Amino acid sequence: MDLKDQLQNLFPDHQPEEISHEEDDNDIGIWLQDDPLICKYEKRKGKPNTIIENYNGAKSDFKILTKHLKKLCSVGGSHDEERIIIQGDYRDKIMEELKNIGFNVKRVGG
Repeated sequence: MDLKDQLQNLFPDHQPEEISHEEDDNDIGIWLQDDPLICKYEKRKGKPNTIIENYNGAKSDFKILTKHLKKLCSVGGSHDEERIIIQGDYRDKIMEELKNIGFNVKRVGG
């Protein structure tokens, strides 16, 4: 006899609620800000980079977002105090994903 059966014996009139565990595919568990993120293209040492700036959430959320974007593009990258740097020009792909997550995104530059 498991716990559910024991509880049913103790409380025969109780009807357990159905809990749905539906998760949003775009929910990565980070804080969404109202201010738009700035997505721009820059060359560093002759190599293209996509830079996302203006995120003012917690450091742990910043790391999660960086990891998610690197995994999405299947490339390397890094983050520092104020920006995420993704190797390569993936502005369109990153902007689309950030909009799907729920961020406002502003494209800067060509």
